[in-house]
Amino acid sequence: MSVSNNAVIHIEGLTKHYGSVHALTDLRLDVHRGEVFGYLGPNGAGKTTTIRTLLDLIRPTSGSAQIFGLDSHQDSVRIRERLGNLPGELSLWNHMTGWEVINYLGELRGGVDKHYVGELADRLDMDMSRKVKACSSGMKRKLGLIQALMHKPDLLILDEPTNGLDPLVQQTFYSLIREISSEGRTVFMSSHNLPEIEHVCDRVAILRGGRLAAVERMSDLKKVYFRWMTLRLDGDAAPQAFEALDGVSDVTAHNGTLRFRVTGELDPVIKLAAQYHVIDMTYEEPTLETIFLEFYGEN
Repeated sequence: MSVSNNAVIHIEGLTKHYGSVHALTDLRLDVHRGEVFGYLGPNGAGKTTTIRTLLDLIRPTSGSAQIFGLDSHQDSVRIRERLGNLPGELSLWNHMTGWEVINYLGELRGGVDKHYVGELADRLDMDMSRKVKACSSGMKRKLGLIQALMHKPDLLILDEPTNGLDPLVQQTFYSLIREISSEGRTVFMSSHNLPEIEHVCDRVAILRGGRLAAVERMSDLKKVYFRWMTLRLDGDAAPQAFEALDGVSDVTAHNGTLRFRVTGELDPVIKLAAQYHVIDMTYEEPTLETIFLEFYGEN
């Protein structure tokens, strides 16, 4: 099995069946060093199954995965030394304080940099002296993030990382992720939070019913799909001229304002618009949610 030298995660034909339920089917995917990779899909699409297979918590029906060039099953202990994980469903010890949880997990790793943990706690506004049983769901999520980040892993695997976090802490989380990427470390982030993925990820995979529907750079993925464009003209323009352009549809005209849908390049539209006196021109890039709905349709 050939693996790109830059691939931190390499998945080849990964398939997982639970009886007649096909949770994953022939998944093939590379995640590169230093990128923030978004793994997107609704609940039940197979995101968590993928992560649990990567972590060797469940075994695939067929196919394989490598992390750092190591087999995810045979070399799982070596992989965990360099990996940080935040599961979607986080279970912690209720009788422990935040510091006790971190110290316990840190000892399992051979030690922890308490100064760095303190910095993370300050940035995430986490009270580490509070017992887990007295923590809100958002505070438990913060503690989960701290334990995933505390040893500065080469790879972070995060499942719905911002569930329960307030908007200000979410912004801090985004800053942390950008810092990690700038240091050449890698983030694999599963989410159904579309704005979150759009905000921080370099590339995104869209998973549908256990199969990959797309793997693209965020910038390229947006360009593939339509945009709405609005032209405000000094005088009227015949909408038929714009309708005749390739990739232009759904043209409406009202009081000198044209609005239409554009797929593909904007160059033909710009050249035609240049024949008129344009007062204003705006276009709306598709959100990731729009792209997602293009894949899923009414479902």
